[in-house]
Amino acid sequence: MTVRGILLAAGYSKRFGSNKLLEPLPAGAPGAGTPIALAAARHLVEVLRNPIAVVRPRAAKLAKLLRDAGREVVVCENAAEGMGTSLAAGVRAAAGADGWVIALADMPFLQPQTIRAIANALAAGAAIAAPSYRGERGHPVGFARRFFAELAALRGDEGARELLKHYPGLLRLYDVDDPGILRDIDRPSDLTRSPARGAAPRRTARHPARRTSSPSSPRRG
Repeated sequence: MTVRGILLAAGYSKRFGSNKLLEPLPAGAPGAGTPIALAAARHLVEVLRNPIAVVRPRAAKLAKLLRDAGREVVVCENAAEGMGTSLAAGVRAAAGADGWVIALADMPFLQPQTIRAIANALAAGAAIAAPSYRGERGHPVGFARRFFAELAALRGDEGARELLKHYPGLLRLYDVDDPGILRDIDRPSDLTRSPARGAAPRRTARHPARRTSSPSSPRRG
């Protein structure tokens, strides 16, 4: 089974004040000095071969950074429409996969073993899978092949949230010991925020889901 990673790196960093994905991780953090997007991409490629990074137009420096690191880069010409449009571009670029693990480039503290748990869940037959830390759903989110048409048709800023609302009974949550699933970088202060504080409530699921323990056997897609 082939599971592809999709790294969404097409945002405009409006709250950060500059392109946050090029900002280096601070001293004392894992991977200190590494640009945020590159740290996130490295975690993804550690588990899944040939992940795709989706970037916006006129983000040449970011695109070069990711290409030079060996990542396949897709430029989403309509990225300004929102995350859903970028996600659709990434999934279409990986149309031959049996499933996709959707990760966010502004989440550099996500641990590779969490990505592996979600990829393994898809390989084991889960339709939709996501990690949970202390009762909160986080990222990345995995989708099986059956959702290709719906993912490829996404538009606007909703991302996959509407899809999750339509299929709440198919979502399986996997408990992980990884606060990084909730920790995104929106503002400069987020780089030094305590991991225990988690992330903004927008990462949290508001619907019931089947919960299970994390698959443990490593598997590369």
